[in-house]
Amino acid sequence: MKDQSHKRHLAKTVTWRLVGTIDTIVLAWIISGNPATGLKIGFAEVITKLFLYYFHERVWFKINLSKDGKVLESRKRHLAKTFTWRGIGTLDTILLAWIISGNPLTGLKIGFAEILTKMILYYLHERVWYKIDFGLSSRKRKK
Repeated sequence: MKDQSHKRHLAKTVTWRLVGTIDTIVLAWIISGNPATGLKIGFAEVITKLFLYYFHERVWFKINLSKDGKVLESRKRHLAKTFTWRGIGTLDTILLAWIISGNPLTGLKIGFAEILTKMILYYLHERVWYKIDFGLSSRKRKK
């Protein structure tokens, strides 16, 4: 059977980007005090983060973190993915917010505010997708 994982990773990319963009727009608006700045930063991230997230998914799909032949428990794997993605995502946000606002401090504030909100949202996103079989021919799940 043809590998359907690309479809899954594309779907996860789109759903996560929707959640992430809304979060970024709201945080950037609150921190900058300017809704236009929030929208500019949020929409700039759509482009950069779609690519970054897709490649992050592909790398994690190929990583086999097994111990003694046992697959890493899903919650630990999701936590590890959460931290690696957040590092990449925060760096991207800081740079974009700095460039768009013209203020490095604004970029740092938005990036660091996102750390908590995005990690919670990303973990929940991973848990939801763990329950969905879309794009998988078969799998063995651990709870």
